[in-house]
Amino acid sequence: MENKKTKLTISASSKKSFKNLDSSKTRGKKTVIIEKKTSKPFSKSGFTKSFGSRPSTQNYKQGKNLKANFPSKTSTSTSDFERRKLAEQRATKKLKGETESDKKTKLGTNKRQVKLTVSRALSDEIETRERSLASVKRARQKELKNVNKEENNKGLKPVKRDINIPEAITVRELANRMAEQSSNVIKFLFGMGVTVTINQTLAADTAEYLVKEFGHNPIREEKAEEIIQKIKATRVENLKNRPPIITVMGHVDHGKTSVLDVLRSANVVSGEFGGITQHIGAYQIENGSNKLTFIDTPGHAAFTEMRARGSKLTDIVVLVVAADDGVKPQTVESIKHAKAANVPIVVAINKCDLPEADPQKIKNQLLEYELIAEELSGDTLMIEISAKTKLNLNKLIEAIILQAEILDLKTDFDSKATGVVLESKIDVGRGPVATIIVTTGTLKKGDFFVSGLKWGKIRAIINDKGSNINEAPPSSPVEILGINGASKAGDDFIVLDNEKEAKTLSQNRTEEKKEGKNPLSFATQESAFSDKSIEELNLIIKSDVHGSSEAIKNAIGQIKHEEVKPKIILSDIGMVTETDVTLAKASNAVLIAFNVKPSKEAKKLAENENIKISSYNIIYEVLDYIKQKMSGLLTPDIKETITGTAQILEVFKVSGAGKVAGSKITEGEITSISDIRIIRDGTIIYTGKVGTLFREKNQVKQVNNGQECGITVRDYIDFQKNDTIEAFSVTSLERSI
Repeated sequence: MENKKTKLTISASSKKSFKNLDSSKTRGKKTVIIEKKTSKPFSKSGFTKSFGSRPSTQNYKQGKNLKANFPSKTSTSTSDFERRKLAEQRATKKLKGETESDKKTKLGTNKRQVKLTVSRALSDEIETRERSLASVKRARQKELKNVNKEENNKGLKPVKRDINIPEAITVRELANRMAEQSSNVIKFLFGMGVTVTINQTLAADTAEYLVKEFGHNPIREEKAEEIIQKIKATRVENLKNRPPIITVMGHVDHGKTSVLDVLRSANVVSGEFGGITQHIGAYQIENGSNKLTFIDTPGHAAFTEMRARGSKLTDIVVLVVAADDGVKPQTVESIKHAKAANVPIVVAINKCDLPEADPQKIKNQLLEYELIAEELSGDTLMIEISAKTKLNLNKLIEAIILQAEILDLKTDFDSKATGVVLESKIDVGRGPVATIIVTTGTLKKGDFFVSGLKWGKIRAIINDKGSNINEAPPSSPVEILGINGASKAGDDFIVLDNEKEAKTLSQNRTEEKKEGKNPLSFATQESAFSDKSIEELNLIIKSDVHGSSEAIKNAIGQIKHEEVKPKIILSDIGMVTETDVTLAKASNAVLIAFNVKPSKEAKKLAENENIKISSYNIIYEVLDYIKQKMSGLLTPDIKETITGTAQILEVFKVSGAGKVAGSKITEGEITSISDIRIIRDGTIIYTGKVGTLFREKNQVKQVNNGQECGITVRDYIDFQKNDTIEAFSVTSLERSI
């Protein structure tokens, strides 16, 4: 109602009548009646009269009515108000009834209309203002834009991509490969009821399902091992003869390394601590036109893994047995390894120059293990040799060459090289170094390769004589530099086309290894509720080569005990560093250095922190030291011996001494320093020490069987008749593993 315009009506009637005043009621609220008087010309007297004189009664009444014409709630009748409101509503409905399309596209003129009044609402035609040209232009441009957008959307087809899916992939990586937003992938998984984050790893099956749902083509990637098998399988047909790989095996101190020394005219034994081979050594010797590659394995019981590795790689096994010692446990183990690898065995009976040597006894002992000599109608070559006097060494080489000719060993020389890692170490100046034997193909300087979880580019190839070479043919034992970390002994070695392939294969292997780990340990009812807590001896082992580290770990794993167990928290190769010392301090671990020395910084830190670095060169000394340390964690055996008993006959009160138990010794003896317990009705009431012993009012140190005495007990006076006093001694015995 406030929007309505005020209408001004001018009435020209000359007569002032009540009729006119009444008619004003029927007009609008804001209507004001102004009467025009038919007047005489203005005169001075008239002017004075009209303003100066008192208004007439009629004029007063008229003023009253004029005041009533101004807006007020009571002045307008209800029927007039309702009529106007209905008219306004009809007009509004009429305007609202315009087409919906005008409303949607805003092409209608609703916003361009002038304000609504009662007179305009009651009139048939409602005037509208014409739209501006700019408004029309904008509307057309918007319409064209929408049409073009629809056409473009119709023309675009979804891109179908081939998505490679590994065994495990994160949500982020999968979204990137599909060129989708990570949030969309996560939203889709939420819809499936799977709660994930952007860095969550998805299994291959889940990833494949997601790729299909997003309209792409999933391609399952091959596992790293399958790729490697394919690489190994693709070989060319131009095969050539290669030198045989011979592994020398046998019991410790039977002369394996000595035989090799004589064959290659080098003294390796002098470089081995305690005369025991700690590493796998690989050498190549030339005999006329023939080349032979020898692998020397340790004979100590702890080096089972190394012997097994040597037998897997080898073509022929030379079993060295001492003629004066006979077949020993490691000899038997070597025979088992060789038979498991299905390789021929040539037996070298060493130390035949000694007076107590009995080669025939050795041959008879070997019959138990199905090794039958040729002279006994068997197929095993047995040669009696002496490394000291060089007896029959030529015969041994001839037997090996003959066996190699029977095997007819051939391989491809031109393909990409593959091999096996015999040993790995971290050299101070050269970094990680791997000793490998090339099995197929020719290894070249600059090749990219993968070895286990590591990869690298060959920067240098060093042969067994210590000289740099550019190529290594099959069956060559070489050291290689350029690997990005120390690989494990026994890992495979594969040359690939380029750096990208090597990196990818190494990463795939690392991911697959992570998946295989299951760190969860399940608590059984016994383990969960057992009262016994097993003590752990933390160990940090640093060794010179990976094989030694592995052998020590396996040997430590064999040490079993119910109350204490060894726990290796770090086993690595290389010198002892500050980090190792810090870790030893934090975990209260025993730090063992095997064939390595601590760095200057580590030594200084160990002295400041009072941490002992135990250095050893021989493996069984390490094991003895660990057993000794574990024995220190065992609780000692406590042995209790009853030395005497006494019966209380009467209880006396003595001034200065308190209550004294008048007793009689029934068994053994009680001394003034004995531990005692007081027993009443079969129950131990108190355990303590003897205070004083009285015998006939004299203080004594010892009372024997059958004698009567007075006994006081430290911090106890509640004696009663017929109590039993039992004296005992406790001895603790140290235990060892």
